[in-house]
Amino acid sequence: MSIREITHKIQEWRRYRASVRELSRLSDRELHDLGLSRADIEYVAKKSSHY
Repeated sequence: MSIREITHKIQEWRRYRASVRELSRLSDRELHDLGLSRADIEYVAKKSSHY
């Protein structure tokens, strides 16, 4: 694995963690307004960050 690939994976992981952190800060009502539940947070974060 090259340095470029490792760097890319780290960036993907950081985007994933930032998404999880931001979505976790929302209230259940706000998540519901987005059509999400708490159980969906990790899936949505992975999908959006390509992690």
